[in-house]
Amino acid sequence: MKILLDGFLPRLIPGWVEGEHFLCVKHDGKSDLDLSISRKLRAWRIKGDRFVIVRDNDNADCTQIKARLRALCKGTSYPDTLIRLVCQELESWYVGDLQSLALAFDDPKLDAPALRKRFSVPDDWQKPSAELSRLIPTFQKGSGARAMSAHLRGAHNRSKSFQVFVEGVQRIATEMPCE
Repeated sequence: MKILLDGFLPRLIPGWVEGEHFLCVKHDGKSDLDLSISRKLRAWRIKGDRFVIVRDNDNADCTQIKARLRALCKGTSYPDTLIRLVCQELESWYVGDLQSLALAFDDPKLDAPALRKRFSVPDDWQKPSAELSRLIPTFQKGSGARAMSAHLRGAHNRSKSFQVFVEGVQRIATEMPCE
């Protein structure tokens, strides 16, 4: 996720520079994220900063996950942290934008009408990473995220969770203009 967002966010919000306008923090899985949220939000001392928590849903109950993450943010200086869930895995965002996938992997067949129909609702796929491995035998999560970060588009993505994420980040960006 960090690899994708480090490359994608400056393209989504022109003028944003990593380390100056945004900072993505890598976690070793969902448990590590859950354990660190309260601690990191309590320790952060820069007034006016905004936080976004992004994690895979992995077929869990979205309402319960969001409620648990929201509870971890309460009692910190940032109780209004934006929480966004990727349905179901990060790779659903990739199959939601087959044109970008085809460009990232230099394979025009990845943007075929049959695949557009197959992935018309990318967030419904339980394991989009497995589907990508079938379509792109060399697919690996890290290099895939790096490739997609250069091509993924804020518009025209069929993943609703991606659209909601983009809308939330754009809203935060208007609250925090670049200097």
